[in-house]
Amino acid sequence: MSEGAMPGEKPTNFGLTVRRLLGEMGPEKVALAIVVLLGIAGVVLNVIGPKLLGDATDVIIRGWSSELIPRGLSVDQAVEGLRAVGRVDEADLLAGMPGLVPGAGLDRGDLAHALMLALGVFSGGAMAMAANMLILNEIVQRTGVRLRAKVQAKVDRMPLSELDGRSRGDLLSRLTNDIDNITQSLNQTLSQLITSVLTVIGVVVMMLTIDLRLAIVALVTIPVSVVVVGVVAKRAQPHHLANWKSTGDIGGTVEEAFSGHQIVAAYGAEQEFGERFVSQNTALVKAADRSQFLSGTTMPLMMFVSNIGYVVIAAYGVLRVAQGGITVGGVQAFITYSRQMSQPLGQLASMMALVQSGGASAERVFELLDAEEMSPDVDPATTIEEVRGDVRFTDVSFRYDEDTPLIEGLDLHAATGQTVAIVGQTGAGKTTLVNLLMRFYEVREGSISIDDVDIRDMTRAHLRSHIGMVLQDTWLFQGTVAENIAYGREGATREDVEAAGRAAGVERFVHSLSDGYDTVVQEDGGGVSAGERQLITIARAFLADPAILVLDEATSSVDTRTEVLVQEAMGRLREGRTAFVIAHRLSTIRDADTILVMDAGAIVEQGSHDELIAAGGAYSDLYTAQFVGALVTDEEPA
Repeated sequence: MSEGAMPGEKPTNFGLTVRRLLGEMGPEKVALAIVVLLGIAGVVLNVIGPKLLGDATDVIIRGWSSELIPRGLSVDQAVEGLRAVGRVDEADLLAGMPGLVPGAGLDRGDLAHALMLALGVFSGGAMAMAANMLILNEIVQRTGVRLRAKVQAKVDRMPLSELDGRSRGDLLSRLTNDIDNITQSLNQTLSQLITSVLTVIGVVVMMLTIDLRLAIVALVTIPVSVVVVGVVAKRAQPHHLANWKSTGDIGGTVEEAFSGHQIVAAYGAEQEFGERFVSQNTALVKAADRSQFLSGTTMPLMMFVSNIGYVVIAAYGVLRVAQGGITVGGVQAFITYSRQMSQPLGQLASMMALVQSGGASAERVFELLDAEEMSPDVDPATTIEEVRGDVRFTDVSFRYDEDTPLIEGLDLHAATGQTVAIVGQTGAGKTTLVNLLMRFYEVREGSISIDDVDIRDMTRAHLRSHIGMVLQDTWLFQGTVAENIAYGREGATREDVEAAGRAAGVERFVHSLSDGYDTVVQEDGGGVSAGERQLITIARAFLADPAILVLDEATSSVDTRTEVLVQEAMGRLREGRTAFVIAHRLSTIRDADTILVMDAGAIVEQGSHDELIAAGGAYSDLYTAQFVGALVTDEEPA
C-alpha cells in the first residue's frame, strides 16, 4: 500500500471508474456530440491561425527581400549571382522563398488579407470554444442532479442493516462533497480534455504539413511527457482517495458532535471529540499535502520537457531556414505550434490532479451505489383494501449475525383491535419484532402476515402505509408544529392537524408557544421540550390514522402528568386498531390486552397484567423490581 493511503482503502481500477463516470453522461449523447463538434471547430480554427500569421510574416519577408534584388534580374539570376560570390546561405534563403518578385516591394493588400483572415479565424475559434463551455456546463450540472437522485434513491433501497453499519456523516459527505467534487472536476476538465486532445492532433497534422524533420523533433517530447504524467498520476491516486476518505471521517465526527452536543458537554467529552477531530484533520492534511504536491510537480516537469523541445525546434528551425528548406513564416508558425502543443500537454498534466480527485470521489459514490439493496418487491403485489390489523408471526426465526441466534421459532398472534405490549430486558428482541413487521429486516424463516396475507407479498410502501410508528428518538424537521404533524398524512387540512393535536395532548402546550401551531421548530426540536417533541410525533402518527400502531418507548420522554393524558388519548385512538407497545415503564401497559415477556428472542410469558402478576414469573419479577424498588427509594430518609 502506498505511503499515506488509508488502511483498507486501496483504490480500485481507476480507468474503470472513469469510464463508468462517463457512462453516467449517457443521456447527454446529443449534447455531447454538439460539444465535440464545437470543440473540433474551435480547435481547427485555432490551429489554422498560426499558419495564417506565418503567411503574413512571409508576405513581409518576401516584400523586404524583393527590394534587395535589382529590377531586371530574375530570382534565379540573383541566386546564381550570390552563389558566384560565395554567399551561399543568402542564395539558399532566396531560392526557398516562393512567390518572390524582384523589386515588387511589400504587397499591402496580401498582408491585410492574411491578417484579417487570421483575425476572423481566431474570433471564430473563440466563439466556438465559448459555446462549447456553456453547453458542457449544462451537461455536467444535469449529470450531477442525476447522480444525487441516484444516491438518494439508493439510500431508500438500502436495508437498515447496511445503513446502520455506515457513518451518517460519511453518507452525507458522499451525497454532497463527493458529488460536488465530481461535477467540479468534470466541469473543469472535460472541455479541456476534449480540446487539448484535438489540439495536439491538429497541431501534429499542421507540423507534418509544414516540415517533416522539425515535426519529428517536436514529437519526441510527447512520449516523454506521457511517461512523466503516468508516473506522477500512479503515485498520487492513493493519496487523493485517502483525502476524500478523511473528509468523510471528519464529516461523521462533526455531525456526531453537533447532533449530540448536549451529551458531549454534559459528560465533558469535548476534549475526546477535539482529539479525534485533530487526528482526522491531520490525516486529511497529510493526504491532501501529498496528493497536491505530487500533482503539482507535473506541470513544472512538463514545462521543463517542453522548453527543451522549444529550444531544439528554434535552433534547428533557423538552420533549416538558412538551408532554404523552410520559410521564416514557416518557422514562426512551427514555433507557435510547438507552444500550442506543449500548452495542451501541460493542461492534461495539470488536469490529472482534478481527474484523480474526481475519480476518487466517483469511487466512493459508486461504492455506495453498488452496496447491498433490499430484496425487490414482488410483482404483481397483493394489496389489502380494508386492513383489519390481524397480525400473525408464524415460526419466525431471525438473527443479525450469522453466528449469533436471536429469534428462533417465534409464534405470535395479535387479533384485530388488540393492544399487545412487549417487555423484557435490553437486547431481548423487542424492537427486532417491530423491525421485522415493518420489513426493515427480512425474516430468515417462517412468515409474518396481516389479515392472512404474507407481508412479503405486499410492497413495502403499501405495508408501511397502514402502520403508524412512534419511536423513542423523536424526529422533527425544520418547519412549523402544524407542518410536522401534517407530515403524517398527505393532504391533511388544518382541522385534521388540530384534531390530532388535541387527541395527542399537543393542545396542552401549543398555545403557550409564540405562534401556536405556526411556531417554527428546528431540526433538532429546538424551541420545544423533549416531551413536547414526543407529543408532536405521536400526533403525527395519529393523523396518519393507521390500522396498526407501533409505539416503541413512545412515552419515555414524557412527564408523569403528560403520560396520563397521552395514555388516555392512546386508549381512545387504539379502539378498533391493533397496537404494539414496546415499554420499559410497565405502568404504561397495564391495560394491554396481551403482554409478551421476551428473553433472548423468545416469548417466555404471555397474558394480561393480572394473569402475569398472579403467575409470579419473569413479568412479576420485573414489575416488583421496578415499583417496589421505587417505593423503597422514596421511603429512604433524605
